[in-house]
Amino acid sequence: MSQTALFTLPKICLVYKNSSIILRNSVIRKYSTNTTKKKTASSVYRTMNIFDRKAKMMQRERSAQREDYHLAEYIKEEIGWRTADRVFDIKRTFKNAVELGAGRGYVSRHFLPDSVEKVTLCDTSQTHLDKAIVGDGVLVEKVVMDEEHIDFPPDSIDLIVSSLSLHWVNDLPGCLDRIMNCLKPDGVFMACVFGGDTLMELRQALQLAETERLGGVFPHISPFTRVRDIGGLLNAAGFTLQTVDVDSMSVWYPSSWHVMRDLRALGEANAAFTRPLRLHRDVQFAAAAIYDEMYGKDFPKHGSRGVPATYQIINFLGWKPDPTQPKPMARGTGEMSLKDLHRIDEVIKDTKKIELSDEDKK
Repeated sequence: MSQTALFTLPKICLVYKNSSIILRNSVIRKYSTNTTKKKTASSVYRTMNIFDRKAKMMQRERSAQREDYHLAEYIKEEIGWRTADRVFDIKRTFKNAVELGAGRGYVSRHFLPDSVEKVTLCDTSQTHLDKAIVGDGVLVEKVVMDEEHIDFPPDSIDLIVSSLSLHWVNDLPGCLDRIMNCLKPDGVFMACVFGGDTLMELRQALQLAETERLGGVFPHISPFTRVRDIGGLLNAAGFTLQTVDVDSMSVWYPSSWHVMRDLRALGEANAAFTRPLRLHRDVQFAAAAIYDEMYGKDFPKHGSRGVPATYQIINFLGWKPDPTQPKPMARGTGEMSLKDLHRIDEVIKDTKKIELSDEDKK
């Protein structure tokens, strides 16, 4: 073998080696492109098994069978009306709607035929569904279904609403993914849940009482979600035109005993796996005294005294993507800088008046 051949052979091997690397990389790149998974809420957020769903179903069924249940459902009635009012703001007739965790139909009872043609009530309690009320002229179907295991055909529903139910769901990311899957393109998902500041007065009173009597704190009130978590879940699930806002409602009770009584009657008692088996009697009396001392107020006109209970409501809305939806303008297409907003009247010299139609004025 000549010297030329000796020097040429390593070059040939080097070229072959580089070629194999390029070929292998291209195969890997092609394989990874074909197997790219669609982004979902389940792929971004992990599921946390916090609530005992069987215990919650039993609590709801027991509350539905109470004869005085209607005396404690004032919160769900009020929030259900507010949610229905948000549906009326959408100038559209929904042919097929679903209410998850419907209970006695707190949202659907306000629907009108010109807003919703048909609604399917879903709840884990058959007794609640039997007592459900729906607006006149609206077709109704009742189905016993768990919010964690929604089973509807893909692209089959125009509107999904839920009022004060999804805060007991463990797999909330998976629930939003299933909701997205069964909605039609340009379909609407509207819901509300209890926020993290709900029952903060009762929570603080129980913590102080247990620290004094037992030297420790137990989770007597279930954890609630936060606003930032809701926005992230909607975004991860693929919803567009998202809206998240918070309401706060205070209800006055004669004492903390009445607060806890109504919560149990409503089926909203603690259902976390870490909940204690019982609440000591001396802790209850100490918590009631602390509650009244910290938050109690006299009402001279009525000759009585009461304590407040705060309910934080997180309302959120999202749309399934559709080409007909409005889209943001591309970056760089703006004709005015934000620093010139103070002299907007000078910048915009040619102003036009747009007449509103009768439909817009409604």
